[in-house]
Amino acid sequence: MKFIESGTAFGMDYAAFGMGDRALIVLPGLSDGLATVRGKALALVAPYIPHLKDHRVYMFSRRIDLKIGDSIDVMARDQLRALDELQVEKFSVLGVSEGGMIAASIALLAPERVERLVLAVSAAGVNDTLRENISRWLELADRGDHGAIMRDTAEKSYSEGYLRAMRKMYPVLGLIGKPKSYDRFRANCEAIIAFDKRGEIGKISSPTLIIGGGRDKIVGADASPELHSLIPGSEMYLYPDLGHGLYEESGDFYKKVFEFIDS
Repeated sequence: MKFIESGTAFGMDYAAFGMGDRALIVLPGLSDGLATVRGKALALVAPYIPHLKDHRVYMFSRRIDLKIGDSIDVMARDQLRALDELQVEKFSVLGVSEGGMIAASIALLAPERVERLVLAVSAAGVNDTLRENISRWLELADRGDHGAIMRDTAEKSYSEGYLRAMRKMYPVLGLIGKPKSYDRFRANCEAIIAFDKRGEIGKISSPTLIIGGGRDKIVGADASPELHSLIPGSEMYLYPDLGHGLYEESGDFYKKVFEFIDS
């Protein structure tokens, strides 16, 4: 086992860090539909460094050949098969945005394997705010306007103070990270639009922490409180002045995550 490595399991790219005996699975959001974690282990490791003595962190992308019509449940089953291939039996899960939907589905499919569950800026099902955003991004993808997708996502994710510095990069956003095809992006978008676990998410039995932003303009500010109301015994922490990008803006997001999974 290498301290930092990249690999593929069940057709899914992953980056792994640390030598600890406690596994944390990290599932990113919709941006994974534009680019996977392949070759990015060194760029992704920094927030986890203080915790790698006790943990082995795996950050997974969705299946490389993901197809339109593959549901969130399909993605969850893919993830479990990848973990079987890596011989990871029990684990905690941190799911961000769409990754939180997959994480919740994993907790429903394999409750005996999920030790702790963290759902960050996610939702129990598609709502009007999320549907409107996804529909707009699909229209921009159809036009091949990558810069507009990135700008719109940024404007709806971050605080004004954070955006002041980021906007200097807007002229080159359309040139950075544009995929050869938007097929995986579309597949993820359509899976989100079809997602609704409100009727069964209350069956989650793993200890659960929900982290949300009071100014989330992507899943909506009410999404995290709804999750909290639906999952019995769940804990919730809200950043009242931050939005969907709170995991990048806040200085203590990862500290809160590891405090919960270690508690």
